[in-house]
Amino acid sequence: MANDNLALMAHLMRRAGFGAAREELEERLAKGYEATVEELLQPDDQDPVDIYEFLRYYHFQWKPGTAGGRGQTGWVWRMINTDAPLQEKMCLFWHQIFATGVSKVDHYDEITDMIDLFREKGLGKYKDLLMEVSRNPAMLFWLDNHENHATAINENWGRELLELFTMGVGNYTEKDVYECSRAFTGWTMTPKLPRFHMGRWDWYFEFKADDHDYDEKSFLGHKGNFDGEDIIDIVLAHPATAQFIARHLYSFFVADEVQVPAWQVTPPRDPGAVETIASALTESNFDMSHALRVLFNSDFFKDALFTKVKNPTEVVVGTVRMAGGVELPGPDIFEWANQITFMGQELLNPPSVEGWHAGIEWINSGSLMKRANFVSDMMSDLDRPGVRQVVEQVKSTDSSPESVVTECLSQLGSVEVTDETMSELVGHASIKGDLVWDEKNEAESAQRVSEILQLIVATREYQFA
Repeated sequence: MANDNLALMAHLMRRAGFGAAREELEERLAKGYEATVEELLQPDDQDPVDIYEFLRYYHFQWKPGTAGGRGQTGWVWRMINTDAPLQEKMCLFWHQIFATGVSKVDHYDEITDMIDLFREKGLGKYKDLLMEVSRNPAMLFWLDNHENHATAINENWGRELLELFTMGVGNYTEKDVYECSRAFTGWTMTPKLPRFHMGRWDWYFEFKADDHDYDEKSFLGHKGNFDGEDIIDIVLAHPATAQFIARHLYSFFVADEVQVPAWQVTPPRDPGAVETIASALTESNFDMSHALRVLFNSDFFKDALFTKVKNPTEVVVGTVRMAGGVELPGPDIFEWANQITFMGQELLNPPSVEGWHAGIEWINSGSLMKRANFVSDMMSDLDRPGVRQVVEQVKSTDSSPESVVTECLSQLGSVEVTDETMSELVGHASIKGDLVWDEKNEAESAQRVSEILQLIVATREYQFA
């Protein structure tokens, strides 16, 4: 039972965060599962990451507005060091949905401002978040609403609001897209100043009343002189929206789904689970914390161990947090942010409005090699406190190869492997017999433990959360 509880807590921390070392898991076990869920849902109770510490150590080589590929380093630093992992995980969740990229916006500061918005409102009411995103300059530019005029309708924002952010394809008509877009005319940005030597100036939302369409609109069976907020109220009241957001939550936190474009023709993997989440959203007026509380405490979540392929951010951030020794920022932060990109997920620059295709599509021959090499390199560093801590825990157990492998799997978050993989791991550990921890052999035994850790994190099984 104790091992089952540990495995369940490790499962929660992988999904609601980026994993946790054995010491943290045991501390959370002492509090209890439900109490841990509540703590994760209250990020304001935790000490915030000191982003100014990052800037003090790293500012000389980091300016998001100018350096291509470096704008995400501040966020990666937060994810690695946060005491409120669910808050950052929700930033990743919303970044996947409101997929806005620097490839078009060409302004890292505005994209990071959107991540800050997710951090502030991502666990609150969905309407509040949608309203802020609707006025966000990066989104206005990304989906061309600054070119949406009363006399010349641009449908990009209106279409994606319905297709990707609320209802999903099949629940509205082309006429609804047009009428929705009319309601957002005049929602634009203040005129942008030219670049200066440190990058772009900040952008700001502006409502131009003389560019707004005030005529009657007909949308999803409703008629009225609607503006953008009215449209958002109507779509949130439609049953399809709760189902659509619930399926996103299920796919991100519970088990991999097919990609979003297939949802219209492919039923959910677990319709009952999606309905439970949708009901939680509806009954709470789309309170995301309430929906997540229901999700994390559900049987369908607790039973879904290792049913999701880790995304690259989870691979890198989770492994770095596990290895430890990252209290002070340095050039490695840039390298780790790049590793996420090399594995196929360039933060702040998703490939399209659909975000990234997740699940098994994260894995190909190139990305798998990147994943295995990165995690193995981290686990090979015996100077890292997290790795040393695992070695010390293994040292206190039975020194037979089977016991050492079992303990290493437990220390890495109760990783489950197939009998075939277990046999391979034990076979490698058995080459030199039992581990010996006397003064003469301790260094060699520590190295052998490190080798076992490297093999575990390079397995197929470790790629699943």
